[in-house]
Amino acid sequence: MTNPIQGLCSMATRGLLDELVATYAQHTGVPASFMAIGGVEAARRVSAGELFDVVVLASEAIDKLVAAGRLDAAGRIDLVRSGVAAAVPAGASRPDISTEEALRRAVWAAPRIAYSTGPSGVALMALFERWGIAGEIGSRLVQAPPGVPVGSLLARGEAELGFQQLSELIGIEGIELVGPLPPEVQITTVFSAAPAIPAALGIDGGAQPEAVRALLAFMGSAESADTKRRHGMEPA
Repeated sequence: MTNPIQGLCSMATRGLLDELVATYAQHTGVPASFMAIGGVEAARRVSAGELFDVVVLASEAIDKLVAAGRLDAAGRIDLVRSGVAAAVPAGASRPDISTEEALRRAVWAAPRIAYSTGPSGVALMALFERWGIAGEIGSRLVQAPPGVPVGSLLARGEAELGFQQLSELIGIEGIELVGPLPPEVQITTVFSAAPAIPAALGIDGGAQPEAVRALLAFMGSAESADTKRRHGMEPA
């Protein structure tokens, strides 16, 4: 019997991966689970030598771990493309963000703006810099701690407008989705997966390489596309 496959992922893909591995286990009898933590902390733990069978993170983080010899380049696959959306507290008026200029006005008017620590948050700050408003709104920016959803800050009244990947805003109580960023400034993160390389960690043998390859094949298959879209992402 195959041992349970142990995975590590960032918060953005937690709901998606939970559903995919549950479906996979139902079809194959092979159990798998993913620990979801902040992406920066996840990459640090893998870099430090903590062993997981498979890791799912933003593609740039996966590529760095591959280059460092922690993950297997041969098994690497792109899973999903994830875009950023805006949200407000439940009951609040929803601003127009249909164009870049409308979005800029909405940001400028918001008393407090929440954003994430992940790649999408970095890109959002770069957008504010490009607009030339980063300095003026700096005191109104509220960064969610690693692993804390932006939606929870909105629900607690700690911000009036929030931005995070759509997959992380779906299902949060106490908020209302405004919609995705307009196409001209949409921030898209590709999430990729790769198996670990146990030999690099001083462990003999493979970490269930065949079982992990089979799981990744399912996660990257057309069969998983509807699940990915239901979680606010597109197949990569």
